[in-house]
Amino acid sequence: MTTTVECAADRLRMQEEREPAPDATLTIAEVAERTGVTAHTLRYYERIGLLAVGRDHSGHRVYSADDYGRVVFVNRLRTAGMPIRELQRYIALAEAGDHTVPERLQIMLDHRDAVRTQIQELQFCLETIEFKIAAYGGAMAP
Repeated sequence: MTTTVECAADRLRMQEEREPAPDATLTIAEVAERTGVTAHTLRYYERIGLLAVGRDHSGHRVYSADDYGRVVFVNRLRTAGMPIRELQRYIALAEAGDHTVPERLQIMLDHRDAVRTQIQELQFCLETIEFKIAAYGGAMAP
């Protein structure tokens, strides 16, 4: 039986394992299937400026390998709790050019600190949960 934790880890590994070749193009369905990010979410990310995806002659979205990388990057930052507004700020800075690297670095440093704090808080919470499970006679490992 696969646990929720294993499923989440598998999804993140899958994103890397299924990365397209540099010259490949993908449909929205293929990107959704490879990344685990729904087509609805991909369209939302495009609408709010986190993605700028090209179109083919029929108007269908055509994702490049770089677009795929952006989807994975955005997905991981969202998974790590970065707010949409902060992601929008980061993407706008990235698109503005290399002179924004110091500001982008600071965003990443600040978010890293926030994630580390959250991990520490969650570790304490997990210890409390494990204590209660043990107190009720349950096994501490899944």
